[in-house]
Amino acid sequence: MKKLSMTSGLLLIGMIAAAQDGNAGINEATTQVKSYFSTGTNLMYAIGAIVGLVGAIKVYKKWNDGEPDTGKVASSWFGSCIFLVVVATVLKSFFGV
Repeated sequence: MKKLSMTSGLLLIGMIAAAQDGNAGINEATTQVKSYFSTGTNLMYAIGAIVGLVGAIKVYKKWNDGEPDTGKVASSWFGSCIFLVVVATVLKSFFGV
């Protein structure tokens, strides 16, 4: 009985130590993700700028060629640019980084 109690006590101590190591790992991962978050948000803004420039050139070309679906292309281009900017801004404010 004494051996069983000793074994269960050591097992409990081992579980507590492992849980503390797990918490430290989670905290370290959270810190690393937060450090990359600003860079990721800036990357989303940069991608939005590139998509905006490419889309503007595409719309300008279609407009000069007189193609009838210019409005559709312009609205989808504008919508994708707005979406990228809004998502980056909302994520930045939501996570408080």
